[in-house]
Amino acid sequence: MRLLADLHTHTTASGHAYSTVSELAATAAVRGLELIALTDHGPAVPDGPHPWHFWNLKVLPSVLGGVRILKGVEANPSLETENGIDLPDELLRVLDFVAVGLHPLSGFDGRDVTKNTEAMLAVIANPFVDMVTHPGTSDYPTDMETIVSAAVQHNVILELNAHSFDPTSTRHASNGQEREFARAALEAGAPIAIGSDAHFHLHVGRFDGALTVAEEIGVREERVVNRNAASVLEFLLGRRDRPRLDAGGEW
Repeated sequence: MRLLADLHTHTTASGHAYSTVSELAATAAVRGLELIALTDHGPAVPDGPHPWHFWNLKVLPSVLGGVRILKGVEANPSLETENGIDLPDELLRVLDFVAVGLHPLSGFDGRDVTKNTEAMLAVIANPFVDMVTHPGTSDYPTDMETIVSAAVQHNVILELNAHSFDPTSTRHASNGQEREFARAALEAGAPIAIGSDAHFHLHVGRFDGALTVAEEIGVREERVVNRNAASVLEFLLGRRDRPRLDAGGEW
């Protein structure tokens, strides 16, 4: 399986990532990728950027060195906001791509299945959310059947996260649930994407561990949203308008 788009990458704005937008795009171009999504962490993660960072993403190129750049976020569920996410809907609406996942120190560290599931169901029902990241993270258990069913109902992507299968990941020792989530998503017909979760530019487009799992459980290429730029844009524009998709122009 040859994937030409990466829907999960981080820049220095995430605080604990180490590369710039230009470095990510340059590596993507060298590796033949057609599209990457910038998904820096939302502000509920302790070193995440301020909401102003996401408002101002419009200044970035929409195409950089031949690579389509989706200006997005990996937001967090929130118990303190009206929409249940750590960025407001009026901001999510103008982003090119919205992913959401559970992360340390953002209010969900108690391993409460009911609390986590309810929070993620509210996220999935939000019309501006496109993807749930690393849904099988064992530190943040949820009711898998309920989450997968909601993803099918709302046409929200469930990610198979490559970093979860990398020895450098804190999730590596307990990634079995990631595999089971992918299998359940496949069987239920939920949208699936394979993301690198790159926190350094040389990791962009590296999907090795996740591709091995995908092959083992029978995920065919046509089932993966991020096959190429065209398949990603077809999926995203089929869900809602992306008002700033081309605002940054081509550089």
